[in-house]
Amino acid sequence: MRTVTRGVLTTSLLFTLGACTAEERGVPVPPAAPAPAASAAEKVPDLVPTTVRVLGGTGAGPFDSERKVQAPPGWTVTVWARIDKARLLAWTPDGQLLVSRPKFGDVIALTPGAGDTVPAQRTLLSGLNQPHGLDFDGDTLYVAESDQVNAYTYKSGEVSGRKVVIDGLPDAKSPELRGAYSHALKSVAIGEDGSIYVSVGSTGNVSAEDREASPERASILRAPSGGGEATTFARGVRNGTGLAIDPDGAVWTAVNHRDNIEFPYAKDYDGDGDSDAGKVMQKYVNDHPMEQLARLTQGRDLGWPYCNSEADVEPGDPGSPLNYTGRPFVRDIQMNADGAKLDCGKLAPIEQGMGAHSAPLGLSFVTDPGLPGAYGPGALVGIHGSWNRNPPRPPEVSFFAWRNGALGAQQTLLGGFQNEDGSRWGRPVMAVQGPDGALYVSDDHANAVYRVTPA
Repeated sequence: MRTVTRGVLTTSLLFTLGACTAEERGVPVPPAAPAPAASAAEKVPDLVPTTVRVLGGTGAGPFDSERKVQAPPGWTVTVWARIDKARLLAWTPDGQLLVSRPKFGDVIALTPGAGDTVPAQRTLLSGLNQPHGLDFDGDTLYVAESDQVNAYTYKSGEVSGRKVVIDGLPDAKSPELRGAYSHALKSVAIGEDGSIYVSVGSTGNVSAEDREASPERASILRAPSGGGEATTFARGVRNGTGLAIDPDGAVWTAVNHRDNIEFPYAKDYDGDGDSDAGKVMQKYVNDHPMEQLARLTQGRDLGWPYCNSEADVEPGDPGSPLNYTGRPFVRDIQMNADGAKLDCGKLAPIEQGMGAHSAPLGLSFVTDPGLPGAYGPGALVGIHGSWNRNPPRPPEVSFFAWRNGALGAQQTLLGGFQNEDGSRWGRPVMAVQGPDGALYVSDDHANAVYRVTPA
């Protein structure tokens, strides 16, 4: 049986989009469908400023001066290890933490020491092509390189018997792409039946040709247990770097969505009295389109680049309240103005989401009993923060409570990595729960792995 990690939730109020004519909206908006039933969770405590602890040998910049994060009261955040460009994480069956480093082509193993000490570090794998996603199925370690997925036998801290289980994945070296690939890093997750899921990002912001490529880009591919031909499992997934299996065995993805979206409604958004349809406006781009957190099924389409998830409660109105639960789709006016490319009204609403340009990366689940106190089980998402939003959207570790087979709304679990002027000293990538119950968080900007211990 596979071991998965899980997380928590609070239910959020669902809104039904108000009725308005096609002329008023410019683009049809189907009504939002209710999210799966989820019981109310106990109110979680407000976060408090928490000084980041520095262990011996971990105090180089940015920790050569005091750093504070926002964390639940009584929780301790410690710089546990310094790893240059630390990305995705996975625990081995014997309690070592693996850290992928695409920039260096290797996977680092961290062995916890006794008490409050830094872990021992060693290189488990090297010479790989941008290794990123990591997952275990029993004693088999899966590693997603940019062009293939490998399986290794893991035993007593060593790996052997490499087998390529999925090959021919597109990356910047693919002849037809001629080096033009914006999202070459792959993530991998192993289903309860041993099926291998791998994320394949889009080549660009709105590269529609990805939907016709072979293998399909901007997709989640699936190969049978043991490896073989990978076929499209879900499409229209612009960059589903977050990829994980939930407590009930379903596949979820957290998606980095598009930039510089054109205003899709025949409405006045900037206050000049004229329709702004087709304009790129920073005020609108700042909150559109929302980032998706979706449960995947065979054949599901997340819409990109023809349909975008709509977070506005009152579509097209400046200042409209934003809601990220059970959200419908609207046409992308740049790519699908008349709806001929894809009928957005027929796409299933997105279960959960995050603010535009959050840049969700690593996704994991925390199983029962989950995190202490009011949190419980749920999903953890590493929010990397925006690169071109104004003002910047801050990095954080987000938590989505899990109740009755559904994820609740986003909650900030760890924040404070961004300064008031928008500069950052840290950018979380992924958070996973360890065998000791603590959370371990990778940060590829501060070049660190944090150990977060609840009160």
